Amino acid sequence: MKKILLGLLLAVVLLSAVLAFRAATLTSLQPEAGPAAEVSIDVDAAAARFSEALTYPTISHQEEADRPAEAFLAFHDFLERSFPGVHETLTRETVSELSLLYTWAGREPGLEPILLMGHIDVVPVIPGTEDDWRHPPYGGVIAGGEIWGRAALENKSGVMAIVGGVEDLAATGIQTRRKSYLAFGHDEEVGGAEGAKVIAQTLAARGVASYAFVLDEGGFIRESMGEMTDGPVAFVGIAEKGFVTLELVVEGSGGHSSAPPESTSLGILARAVTRLEENQFPARLDGATEAMMDHLAPETPFLARMILANRWLTRPVVLRLALADPSTAAMVRTTTAVTVMDGGVKENVLPIRARALVNHRILPGDTVESVARRAREVIDDERVRVEPLGWTGEPSPVSDPGSEAFRLVGRTIKEVLPGEGVVVVPYLVIGGTDAKHYSGRSDAVFRFLPISAGDDITEMLHGTNERIPVDGLELAIRYFVRLIENSDALS
Repeated sequence: MKKILLGLLLAVVLLSAVLAFRAATLTSLQPEAGPAAEVSIDVDAAAARFSEALTYPTISHQEEADRPAEAFLAFHDFLERSFPGVHETLTRETVSELSLLYTWAGREPGLEPILLMGHIDVVPVIPGTEDDWRHPPYGGVIAGGEIWGRAALENKSGVMAIVGGVEDLAATGIQTRRKSYLAFGHDEEVGGAEGAKVIAQTLAARGVASYAFVLDEGGFIRESMGEMTDGPVAFVGIAEKGFVTLELVVEGSGGHSSAPPESTSLGILARAVTRLEENQFPARLDGATEAMMDHLAPETPFLARMILANRWLTRPVVLRLALADPSTAAMVRTTTAVTVMDGGVKENVLPIRARALVNHRILPGDTVESVARRAREVIDDERVRVEPLGWTGEPSPVSDPGSEAFRLVGRTIKEVLPGEGVVVVPYLVIGGTDAKHYSGRSDAVFRFLPISAGDDITEMLHGTNERIPVDGLELAIRYFVRLIENSDALS
């Protein structure tokens, strides 16, 4: 017995030594960034322009006929009036009537171009919540060092930072080595089929086969991760989840509620929905989320580093920790969200038809088809018809976080946040962006907007009291100035 206990003790000691050694010898994957030239920004002028940008209600309603075209056209005029340098130096064209494509010629036309993206459409303000805003949602009010309004975060901040950065560069007379495209879609909030998708097709038809890199919204700067890191963390999206809404329909014979069948249409539907919620997709660590942990691990305290560096052993623990919070759970599984249920017209009338909508955000590795197939298997009831509804999107490919382009994006982040100790990590965007329309057109499609976000970011995105700090807008403009300048260094 003593020999067995001694052997077990020795095994534990050896295992602990292996775990500690792997943690202690991790190499940082952070890009190197030296001193960068100071970028001077007229912050007051930039804030005033951004304030006006938020006053244009460029709303994407679900039905195209409800889209206020006049607001989009007025926003186009505002851009031309507010950024004369951009419109004198770049070529601007309208795509699908309401989207914008700018082209900035480079000195070496044979080089792959870069593409900077954003979208000018916004989601509606939920009717009845207008009075909950501290400042009018389309007022563009500057108060308390912040700029308030719908799309302050998502995504007029991106559009205005890109155009603002190009305006400052154009004023210097600079001409970069490679061509730059600025693409601003008008319907990202409803899928981008007429905006970003058509822009991508238009450029492909002109012979633009690939890009040095594509950068859209999607990532952000987390001000703090508690005890995980000493400073802020910049999350750069290298992939995004897919999208499908499944429509569940049950049809019955109806009749009077005084003589009901064993199960009504609504009862059958309720069981189907319950089965889906009780049988969530399995969780897994791979792709972009695995890359995020690889980049984060060397920058964490020793205990966290031991856990993250030894996922060959600690994977179940890491998954359990991820699943404990909805925001991180969404990075390790295809999610299931029941969003709509309807059926029945009166309390004493049996419903003839009952319907539910179940939204899935699809993890890379799953597909629209496999999600629908699994839902039918889990429900296991021929009385329930399950079909995809409306537009769908497959998960994007995963861009390489070890690429030269990713290092350039990360280096630029570190240059505009000197002394902050910012950690740059790749990650999986759990929502959707217009960048999906460039899948297959570049091996370097990234999603990042240099806006610092606190714990309340999820409440503000598409929510009430959306806003950004004035100095956050300044940071974003400086970032795009440096990114365009740095792009000349790409091989």
